[in-house]
Amino acid sequence: MSTLLTVLLVITSLILILLVLLHKGRGGGLSDMFGGGVSSSLGGSSVAERNLDRFTVGIGVIWFACVIALGLLLAYQN
Repeated sequence: MSTLLTVLLVITSLILILLVLLHKGRGGGLSDMFGGGVSSSLGGSSVAERNLDRFTVGIGVIWFACVIALGLLLAYQN
């Protein structure tokens, strides 16, 4: 179980790094990279950025759950 959680933690960490790097900074981001520089006036960001935000939060929750589960597993293993 510990090995499975460790592998899942590494995979989600790498995905999370990639997703954070795709986010819009001061100059642009995922939406500008694919020519979607026009953003919605209602939400303030494009659909691609909103979906990227949702996906990043979802992966972040999975990452956080893996950290907590691995910590509890290793604490009670001794």
